[in-house]
Amino acid sequence: MDKLGLIAGNGRFPFLLLDAARAHGTEVVVAAIKEETDPEIDARAAADEGVRVHWLSLGELSRLIETFQREGVQKAVMAGQVKHKQIFSSIRPDWRLAKLLLNLRTRNTDMLLGAVAKVLGDEGIELIPSTAYLEPLLAQTGVLTARAPSEQEQKDIQYGREVARGLAAFDLGQTVVIAAQACVAVEAMEGTDATIERAGALMRSLGEPPASTLDRSLTVVKVAKPKQDLRFDVPVIGVATIRTMRAAGATCLAIEAQRTLLFDREALKAEADAAGIAVIAIERG
Repeated sequence: MDKLGLIAGNGRFPFLLLDAARAHGTEVVVAAIKEETDPEIDARAAADEGVRVHWLSLGELSRLIETFQREGVQKAVMAGQVKHKQIFSSIRPDWRLAKLLLNLRTRNTDMLLGAVAKVLGDEGIELIPSTAYLEPLLAQTGVLTARAPSEQEQKDIQYGREVARGLAAFDLGQTVVIAAQACVAVEAMEGTDATIERAGALMRSLGEPPASTLDRSLTVVKVAKPKQDLRFDVPVIGVATIRTMRAAGATCLAIEAQRTLLFDREALKAEADAAGIAVIAIERG
């Protein structure tokens, strides 16, 4: 039987990938990150003899390699976010990770994870795209909700795509929040939801607008990087994103078709429709 290594970050992504791999009859060896992974993963393993979980700290790269080699893992995936700010936290890297960090020219996401992927490859463990098991979850082109974007939102989407692509090209983030063709917030280390929350807080701080002012409704645009490496950092949207948008006063979400994973699609649509939020997947042009 095939065996897959799963490096599990936070959120539901690792569980969806785990279920998809098991549906293919693949045994899964989970490397659960103490600082990120939901402890529920233990219960999932206890209910399925085809799943084994090993807990390790984010800094233990050597132990990760040794665990996968001991288990006979030759292919692995990354699923779930590992917050970029963790590299500045109190986590103590082992000798292998410390050496890797010291040799990096820059410490952005692509450079860091690409270096980890190379180390794994040198040890006989190929890191493969997480979408290999989750292609049905990729967004298809078109409006995904009951309401399509308004004319104003379409203008914000067009502008937001240009800004977001410039941002993503520098591997800083993949999300921007726009109002009346002005950039309200850009994503860095904090992640998509925190960026949306910050945009909402900024708009609320301005007070109630007079009738003559510009439309303050927020449009969220999330794009893939120009050379997106599908082995890690795949754009993901779920119900939590819609709820964050609703709380922030955002009315529209634009994502890239075929390059964004949609989790709990029906629940996401129901949540967006209830809030009057338009969601659209657009072709990469």
